[in-house]
Amino acid sequence: MAISVVAGIMAFRNLGRAEDPTFVIKTMVVQANWPGATLDETFRQVTERLERKLQEVPQLNYLESYTKPGTTTIFVHLKGSATAAEVPDLWYHVRKSVGDIRHTLPQGIVGPFFNDEFGDTFGIIYGFTADGFTHRELRDHVEDVRSELLHVPDVSKIEILGAQDERIFIEFSMRELASLGIDRTAVLSALQSQNIVRPSGEVQTGAENISIRVSGAFASEADVANVNFVVNGRLIRLADIATVRRGFADPPQPLFRVNGKPAIGLAIAMRDGGDILAMGKSIDTTMNRLIANLPVGIEAHLVADQAVTVNSAIAEFMESLWQAVAIILVVSFIALGVRAGAIVALAIPLTLAIVFALMQLVHIDMQRISLGALIIALALMVDDAMTTTDATLTRLAAGDDKVTAAAYAFKAYAGAMLAGTLVTVAGFVPVGFAASSAGEYTFTLFAVVAIALLVSWIVAVLFAPLMQVLILKAPARDKVPDPDAPPTGVMGLYRAFLIFCLRLRWATIAVTLGLFALSVLALPLIPSQFFPSSDRPELLVDLASPQNASIYASEKVAETFDAVLAKDPDVKRWSTYVGRGAIRFYLPLDVQLPNDFFAQTVIVAKDVAGRDRLRLKLEKVLAEDFPQLVARVSPLELGPPVGWPVQYRVSGPDIEKVRAIAFDLAAVIASNPKAETVNYDWIEPARQVRIKVDQDEARLLGLSTAQLAGVLNTVLSGQAVTQVRDDIYLVNVVARATDEERVSLATLSTLQVPLPSGRTVPLSQIATFDYAQDYPAIWRRDRVPTLTVQADVRRGVLPEGVVSELEPKIDALRQTLPPGYAITVGGTVEESAASLASVVAVVPVMLLLMFSVLMFELKSFQRLVIVLSVAPLGLIGVVAALLASGRPLGFVAILGVLALIGMITKNAVILIGQIEAERAAGKRVWDAAVHASSIRFRPIMLTALSTVLGMIPIAPTVFWGPMAFAIMGGLLVGTLLTLIFLPALYVAWFGPDTGPEQVAATATPKPARA
Repeated sequence: MAISVVAGIMAFRNLGRAEDPTFVIKTMVVQANWPGATLDETFRQVTERLERKLQEVPQLNYLESYTKPGTTTIFVHLKGSATAAEVPDLWYHVRKSVGDIRHTLPQGIVGPFFNDEFGDTFGIIYGFTADGFTHRELRDHVEDVRSELLHVPDVSKIEILGAQDERIFIEFSMRELASLGIDRTAVLSALQSQNIVRPSGEVQTGAENISIRVSGAFASEADVANVNFVVNGRLIRLADIATVRRGFADPPQPLFRVNGKPAIGLAIAMRDGGDILAMGKSIDTTMNRLIANLPVGIEAHLVADQAVTVNSAIAEFMESLWQAVAIILVVSFIALGVRAGAIVALAIPLTLAIVFALMQLVHIDMQRISLGALIIALALMVDDAMTTTDATLTRLAAGDDKVTAAAYAFKAYAGAMLAGTLVTVAGFVPVGFAASSAGEYTFTLFAVVAIALLVSWIVAVLFAPLMQVLILKAPARDKVPDPDAPPTGVMGLYRAFLIFCLRLRWATIAVTLGLFALSVLALPLIPSQFFPSSDRPELLVDLASPQNASIYASEKVAETFDAVLAKDPDVKRWSTYVGRGAIRFYLPLDVQLPNDFFAQTVIVAKDVAGRDRLRLKLEKVLAEDFPQLVARVSPLELGPPVGWPVQYRVSGPDIEKVRAIAFDLAAVIASNPKAETVNYDWIEPARQVRIKVDQDEARLLGLSTAQLAGVLNTVLSGQAVTQVRDDIYLVNVVARATDEERVSLATLSTLQVPLPSGRTVPLSQIATFDYAQDYPAIWRRDRVPTLTVQADVRRGVLPEGVVSELEPKIDALRQTLPPGYAITVGGTVEESAASLASVVAVVPVMLLLMFSVLMFELKSFQRLVIVLSVAPLGLIGVVAALLASGRPLGFVAILGVLALIGMITKNAVILIGQIEAERAAGKRVWDAAVHASSIRFRPIMLTALSTVLGMIPIAPTVFWGPMAFAIMGGLLVGTLLTLIFLPALYVAWFGPDTGPEQVAATATPKPARA
């Protein structure tokens, strides 16, 4: 016992701390670029080829692709049944499969690239702003900080956010080049050949090796500007015919803003199995040292700190745990007395110590699920200790010596308690082995409860008897209750009510079954829910402009929104990601793709109440002042990420028909007043300028399509000519036209195209211009074009309810669809159904385990049926508790209901065992049922009350509240029915063997020995 306590204390100090349990994001991103390709070309030649091959991947759930002109992004989603150990091999299979068809892809493909670290979580983020420093100077300091932080223990990687790569721009006027007779391609070739890196040889002497180095490499933009080249027999300096300047990527790369200011961020990820609290302290220490050395004007801002969040969450849960311990101890001391209560009090820390040691052994950290599981298991783990202590007290009162009395509980109840413990553990099996992301997320609930219950049984049958011998005393003879005296108080009331119910046993059975039927009928009245929103103070604000919007437009939106946040007193701090979604700073985050039209703001409110006030204000501001946006304000999610709560996918072969169906579907969704902000993941066409080249005229002039495309690309977007190697950076040298020639569509027709002869012609001489519309991007699912209609729900409304109300209208719309087209529900409802199906799939295993344990213990099909008939009756209390509290029946609550079956069954097994022991001692059925129920009343009710009261600390919480209310109501009602319904059913099944009048007059005998 002493070794266990020491091991537990050491384990508690060394256990890892985290906010959420780790679960594998079973998604890989495959991306390929084909510069210059149209949407249709990219779609058919790249996306289609890759998807056909990727459909052969084992354990594939579905493919999801996002195709833009020249870019293909494919998400490979694995089935929930794929284990964490299988995932790396499956990602290797993806790489190998794509590599096998690499040679079949079109020429000019860049990639494919693979990202199998999509689920990396960057829990600590710092933002750096500068006043009086250039972006490059700021980046140099941030890079130095990053290098230092990479040495911190437990840091696995650090991503830089918002840094803009430098460029050296060479901006020509195409008209001036034409007037001077300068060949653009010759200029670019001269730059490339001067700056190239080539070996120059090595001289080997008898004493040493001497390397030869040739000068000419560019070190700065001045070197580029001073390049001379020959034109018509004379040298011309580049700076004389072009503007050479240093700048940043244009258009910008994704931007990062902190508290309304442009910034560069550092996002820090922890290695697997690390301790976020220890890493947070180390990073805090290191950052304090580094910040002190930063120059005045550069400031570091803490954007996200998971260590603080985890520390606060664990502190709250530990407080709830100690509150639950205190409640159970008070119940024990009041019901059992000081000495007996002390045994239960000692059993709790002893059990927890062993549990902590085993958690460390099997690598279970302290996080949201494992700590909640400890609280749930806490009340259950004192059950056995209370049972053995109560039995020892009974035998001491009957005159046994201490050793005999302490050993009695083991001989009488050890087998039944073990069977009951195993049945309770079996009730959590669906939690532990559900093959889904939600099941993986909640796995430690099963693991910790199973460990705690098995340890509690060992403590109860081995350690508790030792403490009982040392602590308990036999009552004085004058204080031993007279066994022939009728029971009084609560026991007297219970015994009288039990006999009344036994007399009316058929009515008791009928009333119970009637209540059960009513609870089943009332189930639809309880709102359904997948996972609740987080109780963290953050808000996510999605700011989606029309899909053809530029990143400059998104930046302007972000700046305007920053001004709104700067004036709000409920805002503590905020960060904005422009051109992309927030980096995964929180494991269940629904990460968004980088897109120029998208920006996302992460707001940290001063508290949760402030978050709710802020949400209302922002929703109003966005609706009134940003009508052009598809905006959404939402708290963080718990559980696997889902995104928009209401989603329907429209799929079919023809994009135009899919689009038309989506419009009809959106009208149906919008007709429900509980649905808000109905929108689409893609639907808006974008403008295009199509240049149709007269190929015959171009050939007569000596031009090819490749030459024309090269000229246009250089003029409009710019062409990377070479690179300047500057410290740790590579700076692209980009040649392009001046702004007035590059930005204006009006000047496009007069663009001078150089000919091989040295002359130039306007583009309009060899081409015509058409204006058209096309889709900027297309989403597909399993190679079928798919358009998602999505919506938010009104405050206080659950998406499951909205989807249920919409179902009749959407079914009617489905009937009108042509063959090959479908409308499929997605979002929260789909994920919830899939997760619940994974749980239900394991229920037969749970029942098989329960039946096996019960048959081994009861050795009778009749007794098995009686025990199992009691288990579902807890649903009566579950429905009543959830309806009374207004809590939804979510995924976690359903897990609690399944676990409740095991808890109720455990009490039923022990009670049946006691009845059988009474009958084996010579009592008739009626007598045995009454006396066994009387003997088991106190320990069963004590356990139930301890469990119910022990759930109070977590009942108010967002995540555990529904489960707590479900278990509290279900266990309380289930326990009462176990003590009333089960004896009535037993007597009805086996026959009373004697009259009620005789039993009513019979005194309570001593409990039978096993």
